[in-house]
Amino acid sequence: MTNKTFHKILIGAALVAGVTACSRKLDLVPESTLTDAGFWKSSGDLILACNELYQSLPVITNNVNAIWTDDGYGSAPNPISDGTRTTPVTDNAFNIPYALIRKSNTILEKSRTITDDAARVRRYRAEAYFFRAFGYSELVKRYGDVPLLLRTFDVFDTLAYPHRTNREIVLDSMYKDLDSAVAGLPLASALPAAEYGRITRNAAWALKSRMGLTEGTRNKYHSLGNAQKHLNIALAATEELMNLNWHKLFTYTAVPDSSYFYLFQYAGNGAANRENILARLYGVSATNSISEHNYTRQYLDVGVVTATRAMMDAYLYRDGLPLGQSPMQANQDSTMAEFTNRDPRIAMTVFNKRVWGFTSPWVPTFNTAPTGYKIRKYATSQDWTSQQSFNHHIVFRYAEILLNYAELKYELNGGITDIELENSINLLRTRVNMPKLTNAFVTSNGLNMLNEIRRERRVELAFEGEFRYWDLIRWKTAEIELPKAIKGSKKFPLEHTFIPTSPVDADGFVIVQDASKRSFDVKRDYWWPFPSNETGLNPNLGQNPFW
Repeated sequence: MTNKTFHKILIGAALVAGVTACSRKLDLVPESTLTDAGFWKSSGDLILACNELYQSLPVITNNVNAIWTDDGYGSAPNPISDGTRTTPVTDNAFNIPYALIRKSNTILEKSRTITDDAARVRRYRAEAYFFRAFGYSELVKRYGDVPLLLRTFDVFDTLAYPHRTNREIVLDSMYKDLDSAVAGLPLASALPAAEYGRITRNAAWALKSRMGLTEGTRNKYHSLGNAQKHLNIALAATEELMNLNWHKLFTYTAVPDSSYFYLFQYAGNGAANRENILARLYGVSATNSISEHNYTRQYLDVGVVTATRAMMDAYLYRDGLPLGQSPMQANQDSTMAEFTNRDPRIAMTVFNKRVWGFTSPWVPTFNTAPTGYKIRKYATSQDWTSQQSFNHHIVFRYAEILLNYAELKYELNGGITDIELENSINLLRTRVNMPKLTNAFVTSNGLNMLNEIRRERRVELAFEGEFRYWDLIRWKTAEIELPKAIKGSKKFPLEHTFIPTSPVDADGFVIVQDASKRSFDVKRDYWWPFPSNETGLNPNLGQNPFW
């Protein structure tokens, strides 16, 4: 769907892809005209309509949004990361969720007249509830108070020019939507393999876990309201998932020690991988596809996202200690030095000389990689030549749930027990053969447990969408981390095939963007600006402070 104004989005185009499957493309027509005799008559029509909602799931290229943070850098400075962005005229971050909400509202209303199969109707209405909550979760974390629209309307309706609704009221409404989704959706364990990729009850709990943690910690660290309520809602959903004993971390039996790497390869695709709670599917091949992407080439040829010095420094050493404390730390006198004796996830996330570079052994370079660190995660060698990839994109996975659990326990109780660590973070560490995290280890080494929980999240979820950005926002640490200089590797002329002219710091690390060119406005940047088209068309919308 093309970018439209807020006003047009809310009263326009309905269910394009799903309805197009029946040769009924309805573009820019009021939703009230969707009562045509040929549609909304059977549960089969309802399924086709719901299929369109899946087009709003995050795409694999969202992984490049690590460039909004201190973990990633693209081919040029990013205005969200360095504080130079201005109010956009239009913005898909606003348009797409509201288009999804409108489609969900349409389905929930039109489906009331479908009576041929009550169980199917209930299930697919539940999908619409899930997607409406998903859309609002994306809006609330960006804009705070947003218009709450729970029904369709036409141009003459008062909702055509809505006021913003208090963020807490929106969230309460979305929790109710997710309760409705849980009540109508099947468990993942009951989903036929042929339906892999459809929304399950497990996905609804996962969204509730993510939403509650995000909004609860935001309330806590920004002093916005009742943090406990959201954290408890998140913990209840998290424990529902964990107590199923259905999900487990992915193991690649051919090379178990590299399971983390293969999770993001084709080996991790499909219903057999129970770590995945929800994935956006692209199909299987050119002859059996839903859509396709070319993410591998974007990673390596274009350098849409590269790892930073800050990201590389976050990885622990094999003894479980961080940079600056581990006796395993050695001088970085080669490109491989910082990969030696480190958490294995560093080499499964960032290219290095120990791995094959698709057509030949990997050669370090700054070419299309200003930091010197190209990303290996999600890069698929078999798609290099064809420039077509059907590798899926993970939206929710069980590792995130385990990380949510550990953080929720700490935030609610001011600490976490060793048993709780064993059932969460230590499962992730065991997969990559890293030492377990315990209270005794933290105390004896002068570490901070909350920092280590947050570090584990940063490392495990690196370059998977927008996790790091929203973590910095909700923890209120963006004002500390984002103004710092963006740095990269040292220059090694005997190893690097291309050497940049970038300046270096006192330790020899490339300075990609100096701190003097980066900022974060505490009064402004914790919320996003509404697009000027929307505030211009709807005087009731207003604008977030200082935008």
